[in-house]
This record gives sequence, C-alpha cells and structure tokens, in this order.
Amino acid sequence: MRDGFQGILLVDKPMGWTSFDVVAKVRNILLQEYKTQNSKSAFTSTAKLKVGHTGTLDPLASGLMVLVLGKFTKRATEFSKLDKIYEAELILGATSTTGDREGELTQKSTLRPSKVEVKDAVDKFVGEIRQTPPAYSAIKIGGQRAYKLAREGREVNIEPRRITVYSITNIKYQYPKIIFTARVSSGTYIRSLAEDIGKKLGTGAYLSALRRTRVGELSVEQAVIIPGLNYDIIKENING
Repeated sequence: MRDGFQGILLVDKPMGWTSFDVVAKVRNILLQEYKTQNSKSAFTSTAKLKVGHTGTLDPLASGLMVLVLGKFTKRATEFSKLDKIYEAELILGATSTTGDREGELTQKSTLRPSKVEVKDAVDKFVGEIRQTPPAYSAIKIGGQRAYKLAREGREVNIEPRRITVYSITNIKYQYPKIIFTARVSSGTYIRSLAEDIGKKLGTGAYLSALRRTRVGELSVEQAVIIPGLNYDIIKENING
C-alpha cells in the first residue's frame, strides 16, 4: 500500500479553495485509508504522505490542478513548466490592489471602448511580451513571498519577465465585461494581463473570474471533483 501511489492526479479545484486546501484534502483521504488498513502504519501524520501540486491557482480561480504523488513529487517542476489555457473574465473601469475582485477596488474611468478597440487592445498582447507579475503573488523576494510583503504594506519590486501569450480567442465584450480564452506559457499571470489590457484601453481593469482548463495536454475534463471525493475515486484516477 505504501508504494501504491506514484503518479499524477488531476483535480478540478473549486472557487474559494486554496491550492493547499486541495492538497490537504487528498492527503487526508489517503492518510485515513492507510490508518484503516494498517493501524501500525508509518503514516501517522499528513506530512509523511507525499502529495504536492505543480502550480497554484488563486482561491478565486477554479479549474485544473495537477497533483503529484509519491516519487512524482520530484517531477513537479516538469509539469509546472507546461503551457496553460485559461478562460478569463475582466471588468473595465476600475482597478484592484490585488489585480482581481478580492482586492480594494478604485474606480478609474467611465470610458466605454468599442468592440474594435477592445479587440485591437487584446491582440497587442499576443506574442512574446514582458510582463510584471502582481505584488500579491507567490513569487519570492529575498526569501519571502511577495504577497506577504504586500499585506504588510511593504514595497514590492518585481522585475518584468518574458512570457508568451500564444493566443487569445473567443473574445466576448459587453461593457464593462470582457471574456476570452488565453493559451499562455508557464509564468504568465492572467491578473497582470487583465490589468495591462485595462491600461492599454485607458479604462483600468481587474480580473473578475478565472478558470484553468488545460495544463499541457492535460484537460480539466479528465479531472476529479472535490464534492464526493474518496479513496476509491483517487485510486482509480491516478496516472503514472
């Protein structure tokens, strides 16, 4: 049993859950099964069960998380470097301290761009671009997470980095809302993309909804869901 879980598990993270919540949920289910089958199991705490994830999703986002189990935890970086596809929704006319609807909102403009202007602005971000990640992110600065520094009111300086937006499709616009599907390289922040689109339009913008649908060739359609998740479902859906 101890060596029986080596591989990846695809999970559809619900909105409101942290990435750690998902990992803890799976780890606890496995721990309880180990305890049930072997009361003398060495797995006496969740810390001794190797379960990790390969890329965070913000609590307000939903969608595909790739969990790694057992020896596959050593391959987490391999999966985190894969391209990703997101379905995004942003709101024009305001900005947010966090780049999404979780932060403090500030009204910026009442301008109502045309559909042509929106399409032109969005298209300018397709290709290899320089993007500055948001201050409220898990990026480490001097050994500390940027979001922790930001919450403490400390200055956060993050250098721009090169990322690739391969495509932005399925653009739908009804002021103040823009919806689109983006295929991007690893390291891309859709919150930053939303803010940059708002700047380009002169209206300001923040991310109001986000769903990750693919990581590489892995699809959220293959993922298990949290409601009703149990040991048997996990066992049946681990891929090595």
